[in-house]
Amino acid sequence: MSQTQVTTPKKAFSARKTAAEYALITIGTLVLAAGVYFFKFPNNFTTGGVSGISLLLGGLIPFITPSLMVLILNVLLLILGFIFVGNSFGIKTVYSSLLFSGAMVIFEKFVPLAQPLTDQPLLELLYAMLLSALGSSLVFNMGASTGGTDITAMILRKYTDIDIGKALLITDGLITAAAFFVFDIKTGMFSLMGLIIKTTAVDVFIENLTLCKYFTIVTTKCDEIAGFIMNELHHGVTISDAQGGFTHENKKLIMVACKRSEALILKRHVKKCDPNAFIFITNTSEIIGKGFRQ
Repeated sequence: MSQTQVTTPKKAFSARKTAAEYALITIGTLVLAAGVYFFKFPNNFTTGGVSGISLLLGGLIPFITPSLMVLILNVLLLILGFIFVGNSFGIKTVYSSLLFSGAMVIFEKFVPLAQPLTDQPLLELLYAMLLSALGSSLVFNMGASTGGTDITAMILRKYTDIDIGKALLITDGLITAAAFFVFDIKTGMFSLMGLIIKTTAVDVFIENLTLCKYFTIVTTKCDEIAGFIMNELHHGVTISDAQGGFTHENKKLIMVACKRSEALILKRHVKKCDPNAFIFITNTSEIIGKGFRQ
């Protein structure tokens, strides 16, 4: 009986965590699909990825729609990925890739678009890139991707010395450059601008999604503050000895990382517990360890 009581909560927590991850992957994938279908496709913004290839091929093979081409290419790339890379890109990527492809086909069937939503291509470019960047960031943050050219980059990384970042840059750059020849100079210039915007926006979104606060607290009330952090915020702390340079008073350094939602709570408690405490608070988006990213 005791074994059941110990393992069941862990299984329930793991199930909730998995469900939450797939919910965020689903939201991110649908946001990405909306940005691509409603803003990118009608304007022929070819900013890399499978959607960019689909637009290029759609301009050359008019009887296959870009949305259907996305589905065909993603399935083919998944098959190639399993053949050349193995299953290292995981079930999350397979799920996100197929969901993205299916969403594009559904959008095309139920919300057909014959022309752009507005007559403002720059505005639509911004929406296309920001929605795509937000959706991709949510998916990336859950340890997945929407497949596509990510898989080609993984194949290049396995069989060449090119790292995955450079491989993605090369493939997306070539796809974007092709827009100048398949469409026109104006579309190519918009596509190039969009690729730059998307690359920058993805970095910004990912950094903000993973942003945490790192505290270094100089205090004489170590036990009270450390106890609050461990018992109320459920984070571990690192404690070291310190000495004031002017007063030569013995103090303690408490070092802890916490989520943004917990930072204000901790700051208020420290000032309440020790009004003379000295607090350093810095932003960090890369925390690896128990309770954060494994």
